[in-house]
Amino acid sequence: MFNGIGLTTPRGSGTNGYVQRNLSHLRPRDDSYNRTQDFSEIKGPRMREPDQGILDHEKARQIELKVFELQVELEDEGRDQDYIDGRLYALREKLQKEAEEAEKSGRPGRKPPVSLRPNDTHAMAAAKKVEVEKMARAFGTSSNYQEGDAFNREKQEELRQQRVIERAERDKKREEEREARERERRLEREKREEEAKLRRRREYLEKKERELQERERE
Repeated sequence: MFNGIGLTTPRGSGTNGYVQRNLSHLRPRDDSYNRTQDFSEIKGPRMREPDQGILDHEKARQIELKVFELQVELEDEGRDQDYIDGRLYALREKLQKEAEEAEKSGRPGRKPPVSLRPNDTHAMAAAKKVEVEKMARAFGTSSNYQEGDAFNREKQEELRQQRVIERAERDKKREEEREARERERRLEREKREEEAKLRRRREYLEKKERELQERERE
């Protein structure tokens, strides 16, 4: 017996009395998830959406910071107030226009997450969102993709049927466009033939008229 475990005496037990570990014992595994759970019920990681109001405020703050730096520089040079106001107004308009153009073109000009301050959570979230969208376009992942869809047979069958329908619609649209082009070419050809007939008819009439005039002069 060792530490209260084992036989009090090895007599009659057919053993030597030593306590040994049972190698055939299987310990139950502590799974952190239910194996019978459906993959569709598993929620993927959620990405924090940036607050557009805070981003706009930070953008305006950066513009005003550059305007203030120019103001201090011009005041140190001893410029008059009218000249300073004009330069500040021009710079502010230029920076705001550049920011609007960058926003419309889809390139907001945000810094990468590595160069941002740790407290710029919304700017980091916006940059991360752009990075995730770029990665999704690189891998061809659809915007409505859900984690676990690849293992859902019903979902895959539904997507396959949807692709078949979309392919049929594209083929139908392509056939309609081809027929429309053929119809336009046929109408254009008929129009040219009709114009050629009218031109030949006009030339024939002009020729007859000239012949008639020549006979009358003779």
